[in-house]
Amino acid sequence: MADLRSMRTATGARTAQIDEGLRAHMNRVYSTMSVGLAVTALVAWAIGTMTVSATPTEYLLREGQYLTQIGYTLFASPLKWVLMFLPLVMVFAFGAMINRLSAAGAQLFFYVFAAAMGLSISWIFMVFTGVSIVQTFLVTSIAFAGLSLYGYTTKRDISGWGAFLIMGLIGLIVASIVNIFLGSPALHFAISVIGVLIFAGLTAYDTQKIKTDYIQHAHAMDGEWLAKSAIMGALNLYLDFINLFMFLLQFMGSRE
Repeated sequence: MADLRSMRTATGARTAQIDEGLRAHMNRVYSTMSVGLAVTALVAWAIGTMTVSATPTEYLLREGQYLTQIGYTLFASPLKWVLMFLPLVMVFAFGAMINRLSAAGAQLFFYVFAAAMGLSISWIFMVFTGVSIVQTFLVTSIAFAGLSLYGYTTKRDISGWGAFLIMGLIGLIVASIVNIFLGSPALHFAISVIGVLIFAGLTAYDTQKIKTDYIQHAHAMDGEWLAKSAIMGALNLYLDFINLFMFLLQFMGSRE
């Protein structure tokens, strides 16, 4: 009987230790993601506001607004293709390099990636009003928080969503690249609707995956690996948030 009580005590202590570690792990994931979003927002705003001017230049954007030299270089020259695909290339590079990077190196790479993403999406300040961008960001934040909370608290195993969502994501990327050249409004609308649904599902799925991965491997992970695992989790949720925001902006954004 004493042995049974000792086993129960040890099990309870182990469970409490995992729960405490999980809370710390999730806090690190969300805090890293939040800093990345802040970096992206600051870079996008800084660059976006430097691209348009009321002072006449040779690069007319719309009546009364002109592209600055910086704006022309970034978004009207061949460099725009580099900016468009740079974040995608960096994501694949990060996945290939993560095992060779230290935790500090992985975190630095993540913040550099967040800055590159800010540069890549800074064009939204040329197209949409600042008020609508802020409103969409707030709506995205509320939706993301609800979806992530669902993924964290639900007792339902949603791991089966993964394969379906990844296949949908691949199809979405291919369709988006094709529509760059087609310029079809109908296809653009369909991509935006499907994109919102896919990244809503991925937000819940990725949150649950981060939680279950920690619970399953916490006993075997050292501090360095736990830190890199938190950064990878932050990257996944960051991408879910950014893409959800960009697709919602297509519906909620008021164009200049």
